[in-house]
Amino acid sequence: MRSLLTLLFIALVHTVFAQDLISNRQREIVFKSVNVIPMDQERVLANQTVVVKNGKITAMGNDGKVKYANDAQVIDAKGKYLTPGWAEMHAHVPPIDDIEPMKDVLMLYLTNGITTIRGMLGHQKHLELRSKINSGEILGPHFYAAGPSFSGQTVKSAEQGARMVREQKAAGYDFLKLHPGLTKETFPAIAKTAKEVGIPFIGHVSFNVGAWMAIDAGYSSIDHLDSFMEAITPGSDTLVEQETGLFGAWIGYRADPKLIPKLVNGLRQKNIRVVPTEALAERWLSPLPADEFVKAPEMKYMKAEEVRNWTNTKNSYNNNPNFSKEKAEKYIEMRRKILYECQKNGVQILLGSDAPQVMNVPGFSIHHEMQYLVGAGLTPYETLRTGTVNVASYLKKPDSGTIKTGNVSDLVLLNGNPLKDISQTRNIEGVMIGTNWLSKAYIQQELKKLEKQ
Repeated sequence: MRSLLTLLFIALVHTVFAQDLISNRQREIVFKSVNVIPMDQERVLANQTVVVKNGKITAMGNDGKVKYANDAQVIDAKGKYLTPGWAEMHAHVPPIDDIEPMKDVLMLYLTNGITTIRGMLGHQKHLELRSKINSGEILGPHFYAAGPSFSGQTVKSAEQGARMVREQKAAGYDFLKLHPGLTKETFPAIAKTAKEVGIPFIGHVSFNVGAWMAIDAGYSSIDHLDSFMEAITPGSDTLVEQETGLFGAWIGYRADPKLIPKLVNGLRQKNIRVVPTEALAERWLSPLPADEFVKAPEMKYMKAEEVRNWTNTKNSYNNNPNFSKEKAEKYIEMRRKILYECQKNGVQILLGSDAPQVMNVPGFSIHHEMQYLVGAGLTPYETLRTGTVNVASYLKKPDSGTIKTGNVSDLVLLNGNPLKDISQTRNIEGVMIGTNWLSKAYIQQELKKLEKQ
């Protein structure tokens, strides 16, 4: 009898689990009575039925007017909001030989509504990971892979830089990741060769390269607002790198906002996207103490050692002789002004937070990023565009970034309206990625498994 009861219990658990994670290419999944935020303009389409099948939105219209199969999986979404899935365009996946830990990071992104990531520190194993995600063998966001870093440590000559570009292009990476330490000799060779072979370069701007050379060379995206502060601070060209600080943190207090339009015009004319990673700056380089961040519930998904390292890094910044509360506040204020002017003047911002990095837990940090963008003056709608419409344009995916018939079914179901309150992006009821529906129960179950503390 006990064996029979055990078998029945296992069968019941399996049935519940199957309902929590629905993956079936042939069966329709229907969001009924849902409020759709299509993202084609700032609006809400009330009381809609959205039908998904085989990774595509196959029908959408007013409730009661849309037909679907009798055996469809119907999700009662009355009072809820359906939005396109978001992107994390400055993501990190472990650059190691073992795929298993990578899956944990992918799940942190996915359970937070992130359906596309751009990996920013590459490893050969990432090419295998990308392939297995694309085939459905591994559940994760769409993955765009940058190659191993180009930096002062890895590139010692122009010839070596050019050779690395060709090797990474041949290997099949999507982007080249640039780190600090490149020179006026090595950087032009990398940029020239990248243009020749047709692979975009992204990331940091080395101190000896600077914003204007980077803009002229045609970066695909500049991340962290790197070199921007130096470009708008008079006299920065007389300083050495250590005097300017990380992302210009030590000089931002005396940056000249009247110089921002010239910088913004240069970015717009060259169609260079900006990935702010504002969550990294406003958490690491803010005047706030480490305790303001390490007490957050999401820190339980990081190893205690990692959180201690983050705390030490943050404390090291706050205790630096160059630091003062007033200067740090002015620095953050100047970053926000740059972001606002970029948005207002047609420079495309791409959503990205840089996780896992100081005080930024993968997945969760993208919600902080959106909050900081609104704090910089973007509307919630403009902020949501940075992770949907803008990314679809950047990646040349016309069937993504908006909700309409024929588009991919990368979706997030929310319990509140993020157009009114951007913090509602955290209020997730479920996530749709291709043919997979992740219910709230499944998300909670997976997050419980990922707790480290």
